[in-house]
Amino acid sequence: MVTKFPNNFKFYCASLLQQAINKALPDETIPPIELARPKQSGHGDYASNIAMKMAKSLRKNPRELAAVFISAMPVSPWLEKTEVAGGGFINLFLTQNAKQQSLYTMLQTGESFGDCHHLGAGKSILIEFVSANPTGPLHVGHGRGAAFGASLANVLAAAGFNVKREFYVNDAGRQMDILTLSAWLRYLELNGLFFQFPPNAYQGEYVITMAREIHNAHGERYVHRSESMLQQLVEAGTDTTAENEDARLDRLIASAKSILGQDYAYLHNFVLTEQLGDCRNDLMEFGVEFDTWFSEQSLFDSGMVTHAMRLLEDKGLLYQQDGATWFCSTRFGDEKDRVTQRENGQYTYFASDIAYHLNKYERGFDHLLNVWGADHHGYIPRVKGAIEALGADSQKLEIALVQFAVLYRNGQKAAMSTRSGEFVTLRELREEVGNDAARFFYVLRKSDQHLDFDLDLAKSKSNENPVYYVQYAHARICSVLTQWSGTPAMLIAADTALLIDPAELALLQKLSDFQDTIEAAAKERAPHLIAFYLRELASEFHSYYNSTRFLVAEETLKIARLALIFATRQVLAKGLTILGVTSPTEM
Repeated sequence: MVTKFPNNFKFYCASLLQQAINKALPDETIPPIELARPKQSGHGDYASNIAMKMAKSLRKNPRELAAVFISAMPVSPWLEKTEVAGGGFINLFLTQNAKQQSLYTMLQTGESFGDCHHLGAGKSILIEFVSANPTGPLHVGHGRGAAFGASLANVLAAAGFNVKREFYVNDAGRQMDILTLSAWLRYLELNGLFFQFPPNAYQGEYVITMAREIHNAHGERYVHRSESMLQQLVEAGTDTTAENEDARLDRLIASAKSILGQDYAYLHNFVLTEQLGDCRNDLMEFGVEFDTWFSEQSLFDSGMVTHAMRLLEDKGLLYQQDGATWFCSTRFGDEKDRVTQRENGQYTYFASDIAYHLNKYERGFDHLLNVWGADHHGYIPRVKGAIEALGADSQKLEIALVQFAVLYRNGQKAAMSTRSGEFVTLRELREEVGNDAARFFYVLRKSDQHLDFDLDLAKSKSNENPVYYVQYAHARICSVLTQWSGTPAMLIAADTALLIDPAELALLQKLSDFQDTIEAAAKERAPHLIAFYLRELASEFHSYYNSTRFLVAEETLKIARLALIFATRQVLAKGLTILGVTSPTEM
């Protein structure tokens, strides 16, 4: 009987073990069979602890149970041997022929090699990330969230999910009013009217730039110069009865709205459009794009916020206290109840977040994934509680947290903010180290771990720089293939049996791990696994490159070796694309 060549040897070996256990213990329930690459090549190609997992409930010795399973293993032309190791591990050794022939699968599958569409199976997933307030330039913290979210979305797409990417625009809250006020006060200064600028307003140079643009386009159109206007602003800015600076700022905002009347809407829209446009361009230049830019204001305009609050009220989950409306979030595991509507009638951010998540559920996605900064950890229980309160399945919502990135220069922590208190921007980082280095370095650690971003290393052209090391491997392969000047079609018929050197077999093994890596990265929400894998693959290739001649006189051997490095180039390019990094053909 001819045995079909497996597309994935990890699945294949797990299937053989499953058959063996079913044969040996037909009446037993088998837990999930997990296979891993042993740390030492002498321990086989895959190892399983299934005998150790089952031994306790069966009251069997793990090593003896492993031996029973091995004796029941089906005969396979792709399996050289299976043996018991340690306390009951089952080590599986593939034949050399199995590794060699796997190259055909890589070449025939082409650019889709590595995809594991069985995992997502077309299920829809909405991933919302970045979602920074459009009140100033994106900073390096936003950059990590952008790189992580975009890379994770690409991983999930390769794993067979129908992925939609969304940016939630906070365009309806107090922060936008503060930005509008800040720009208007700077605009008044350009028209010769100076007031004490609030210390908790937006201080950045970009605010002055927007004020200058308004002044250049409209002159004194938005000054509304009058004695009463001057008096109102002075009183609001120096109000000694205000409880704190925030209260003073709120009075200034109220005064601005009163003085400007209908003109306030123009200024609000202008600063929003300017900052949101800058954010879009910054992200687009960074290789991060979205299917939807969802407006918070639209939730109010459509009545969605009122609708969500009414649903909670009908369930008896809202109550009045001290003039405000509260949600009973402690009933759903939160540490305290939360305000949804303030004494002045304004809804809180939490209220619009409840409405936004209700809207997400109503759009019918199979799964929802939010990428939040690690400082939002405490926000998770109240949002999940609100979802449960609305009768939706909170398990459908997943939150991935991203820690901040710390910049290092010359071995020392670099200043993360300017003298005026502004954070180093994403654009400044990109200009210093380049998009590729930024995208790769941002995903070199698990997202919930702090990231030390070494600026000097990111700019260096050395093997210590991981992105340079990986891209250089790709460029080296392209150089060899250019010198050869053949076509990829010529490589399909390569005699892979000639690939017997240990470096070649090691490279084949690493290439065959690509699909498993993508699957693990998708399951664990961990694009850093792709970055790690690419570094290891590049290392295997560079070792092979340094020890081997490719363009040898013997044609069959030359084609076999070129087929191997062509497949390596293919995997490197796909992995880099998933991470949003380019694949240079020369360096």
